[in-house]
Amino acid sequence: MFTQLIDPLDNLTLTCLVALIPVVSLLVMLAVFRVPAWLATLLGSIITFALAAWVWKMPLDNGSHAYLYGAATGVWNVDWITLWGMVLFNTMSVSGLFENFRRWLIALGGMDVRVQTMLFAWAFGALLEGLVGFGYPWAVVAPILISLGISDLNAIRVAAIANNAPVSYGALGAPIIALAAVTGYPLLALSGSVGTVVAVLALAPPWVLLYLVSGKEGMKGGWPLAVVGSLGYIAGQYPVARHLGPYLPDITGAIVCFIALLALLKVWQPKTVLGYGGVPVSAAAAATTQTRGHGLKPGEVLQAWMPFAVLLLVVAAWTGPWSPLPKVSWFKTQAIACSALASTCPAKGNVSAVFNFAPYIGGTAILVSWILVALLLTAMGKLKGVQVGEVFRRTFHQMWGACLVGVFIFGLAYTFNYSGMAASLAKGFSSMGSAFIIVAPILGFIGVALSGSNTSTNAMFGKFQALVGVQLGMQPLLLPTLNSVGAEIGKPIAPQTASVGVSTSKFVRKEGDVIRHNMGWTFILLAYLIIIAVGFYLARPAVMTAS
Repeated sequence: MFTQLIDPLDNLTLTCLVALIPVVSLLVMLAVFRVPAWLATLLGSIITFALAAWVWKMPLDNGSHAYLYGAATGVWNVDWITLWGMVLFNTMSVSGLFENFRRWLIALGGMDVRVQTMLFAWAFGALLEGLVGFGYPWAVVAPILISLGISDLNAIRVAAIANNAPVSYGALGAPIIALAAVTGYPLLALSGSVGTVVAVLALAPPWVLLYLVSGKEGMKGGWPLAVVGSLGYIAGQYPVARHLGPYLPDITGAIVCFIALLALLKVWQPKTVLGYGGVPVSAAAAATTQTRGHGLKPGEVLQAWMPFAVLLLVVAAWTGPWSPLPKVSWFKTQAIACSALASTCPAKGNVSAVFNFAPYIGGTAILVSWILVALLLTAMGKLKGVQVGEVFRRTFHQMWGACLVGVFIFGLAYTFNYSGMAASLAKGFSSMGSAFIIVAPILGFIGVALSGSNTSTNAMFGKFQALVGVQLGMQPLLLPTLNSVGAEIGKPIAPQTASVGVSTSKFVRKEGDVIRHNMGWTFILLAYLIIIAVGFYLARPAVMTAS
């Protein structure tokens, strides 16, 4: 059995610096040289494998197996989910259902910018993040806000800040699935621990959004929107994250938030209708917009909601703890190493690079959801064969690069962990002691700010964070959870996310302007997360257990 080396250079500081080369080189390629993500992760994985074999003396045969098992995990556990999520989204777009849904929302929002912001940026943005992620919430929500009178740069910032809380569950849970794959911790337990932190984090962004679009006075007059918006999202997100898993929390959170906000507007309306900047809107203009409506029949509104209903029902029934389907395995293989951090080997000190081919995982449930939606739309006359071809052409154009990233980043991560590089870093960073609780979310923040992907950040840093937690005697899920939630905070300043997010605005190829504009509030939310992290570490560590 291959036994990892904890300090192959006989100088732990130097060993840690060398272990950081794959991460730093990947982030430099992405953020400085703007290398395409798929190519950067391919080159990064080559660098990682070379260092693992040369410095950490990883055997080439077992190391190759570890890389291949990681790449296969990226394809089956992540790409399979995001691919079908995007197919479902494109089916809604091509069939016209998404446009109807958007029109319905705009009509409900009226003229008050605070109501519009909570419905579109907060609730609708969470729905889009939960379904497809990858910056698409910015790209879809920002033009809606611009059409309602918010300037381009500020509309993008509002869409980006609103996108913070849902990112950990973006693209149907892909980041949490990645985190479970590299750490080996139970998927449901990780989903619940991340959901607990996100539930506290989600209390803040609605207040920030109200301030951004209407100032202090607008926030005072619209505070019920922030309270109901945050609590509505949490009420839909938190129980699903804890009891069903990572696939649906954003979607259920968004739907419950919609229902809560619409119920609020039935019994309460802002005393003064405000436009962007807190400027009052004339009663005549507000009345004109209110009577214009969306022009949709009740059946068309139901059709627009139908794909989300099918997705919820199928995925909940398929992947919930009551279902035996995700537990079915057709093939499982692994490469085993003796951990450098273990006191005895083998047994509990083993490190495994595992690929488990479970055919009925969440991605297959989403495929079945899409098939049902496509059949229903065909029966309604909303989807034709030529449109199905267009759906897959769009999806291939949008997703081929992201799918390759899934292959290479997991190969990199598995090699990094299997070789002992992650263990060496953990040993070095554990010298910080309990102060590392502050560093953990910052590492996630930096990782996503440069890589643009919460999924990739969890794959790169998840195991390292878990190993540091073990060295420090912390609750096992705490540091990986903070890595994931820290990553969602960094999304508004991620160049790759911004490049997608500005694609429907006049800031195409001006991502730097957008990132600078988003930065201040992003740092404020990061400070808030660090306070949450310290609070959980000191007061509620029990919720971070892996059992």
